[in-house]
Amino acid sequence: MSTPTTPDIRAGIPAGGDAYVLHPTAPSVEEYVRLRAVSGLSPRTPEQAGPAVANSWAFCHVRDAAGQAVAMGRILGDGGWYFHVADIATDPAHQRRGLGRRVMTWLLAQVDERAPADPYVTLMADEPGRPLYRSLGFVETAPHSLGMVLRR
Repeated sequence: MSTPTTPDIRAGIPAGGDAYVLHPTAPSVEEYVRLRAVSGLSPRTPEQAGPAVANSWAFCHVRDAAGQAVAMGRILGDGGWYFHVADIATDPAHQRRGLGRRVMTWLLAQVDERAPADPYVTLMADEPGRPLYRSLGFVETAPHSLGMVLRR
């Protein structure tokens, strides 16, 4: 049973009487672009966002009482063993209310429920999200492995 301090992350159910509702779907392309921009993630165009919204292994977003998308996150994956958490974003006007944790908890529950045994779950952790990711059990992989990027 949910209490105000233990959000009910089931789809479409407000947690503990709050006005935020998690939806087990991607936001619209426009909302995805807006949430990335306002949360400080690198900006993306609608042409880049369309495939991201359409082709993720799991995607969820949170709407406020006015129906606006205010948080989101997704998992890229092959459905077999590799899963990468991406686009964890919360509108700054709605931060510090547990929405990032709610999104992450739902996404990780999807891996637990839908993935075969022994999944490998990764993410690239920008500084603001690191405390949340650590609290959920993520650990740094260096020096064994190190995230790298190729910019074109």
